[in-house]
Amino acid sequence: MKRQLLYEVIYDDLRRGIQDGSYPPGSRLPSEKELSEKYNVSRITSKKSLEMLADENLITRKPGKGSYVLGDGDPTEVLQEKKETEGRRHLVGVVMDAFGPAFGCEMLMGIEYECRKRGYDMFFKCTYGDMEEENRAIRSLVELGVEGIILMCVQGETYNAEIMKLALQGFPMVLVDRKLKGLPIPFVGTDNYRAAKELTNYLIEEGHRRICFLSQSLRRITSVTERFEGYRDSQLEHGILTNEDLWMTDINSMLPRMDDRQEELEQNMSRMEKYIQDNPDVTAYFAVNLNIGMSVREILEKMGLDEEKEVVFFDGTEDKCKPYLTHMLQGEYLIGVTAVNTLDDRIKGKEVPEKRYIPHQLVYGKGIRPVPVE
Repeated sequence: MKRQLLYEVIYDDLRRGIQDGSYPPGSRLPSEKELSEKYNVSRITSKKSLEMLADENLITRKPGKGSYVLGDGDPTEVLQEKKETEGRRHLVGVVMDAFGPAFGCEMLMGIEYECRKRGYDMFFKCTYGDMEEENRAIRSLVELGVEGIILMCVQGETYNAEIMKLALQGFPMVLVDRKLKGLPIPFVGTDNYRAAKELTNYLIEEGHRRICFLSQSLRRITSVTERFEGYRDSQLEHGILTNEDLWMTDINSMLPRMDDRQEELEQNMSRMEKYIQDNPDVTAYFAVNLNIGMSVREILEKMGLDEEKEVVFFDGTEDKCKPYLTHMLQGEYLIGVTAVNTLDDRIKGKEVPEKRYIPHQLVYGKGIRPVPVE
């Protein structure tokens, strides 16, 4: 005999209650929260049970007010609520730390396309690395009535309180690019550890032994931490020891911001130039993103060292008309599409994988190694 799933148990109990009059027409059913506590299940599970009843026109659901039983002699107000619910727009929110041509735009295109395809209207907010701004963005989206949120989160020493609260309530969310360990929120993005190992392996195969790693703080962003671990472990597997002399892991963000960051950018450039001058034995630079990588390349060109030193990084090049530098290309567009698919499944109460890794591609620089023929 087939074992009933938890949402089916709740659905059957409520349906029987409606049929035997325990829940007469016009009466309010227990809320998602009340059902999740009674049956010791997630709110996603209890939500699915109520949605199944709504699909059968046994109940009507109105955001913020609850679920009401329909039937013969339905009150006019309840019937009107059913019509409003059926005709309402389906909304999802998208919150990103930052975005630009280097990373983010392609992902947004994938999200927008898939939202439109699946009948969702998308509300987008950018937080520019500000956790308080992220809090405000999430609160405003919930107040607007979004059914779920796709999030590229701001990361710091502590987790965002709004995200923690929604995660524990079972509100549908999906993380992109960065993980929040310990919270029950599915992730869609690149296997950064594996991709960084492949990029470092390439440098080692090219004969480099002194490879500098350039990034923001390792403690702040999980994707950066994973890339560092891939860089480190690749060298260890090749019998190459690395140490703090080969790391610059305190570079300030070089992503676009609302405010003027020119002074900070100049300080970054000055510090990197001094490092290059002080460490002539370093032959390659592994930059955690395009912005840092292109800045290092610019400094090397100015110093006349661009033919002697190699620079690799994550994400595409600024100008595709110029010769490529070797870089790790993430499947941004597919990340966006898959994030919407995953969120849609969560909204509908389906189980989803904890992590979904999207394929990445190592793009070889012209003049360094031939680009593989497909």
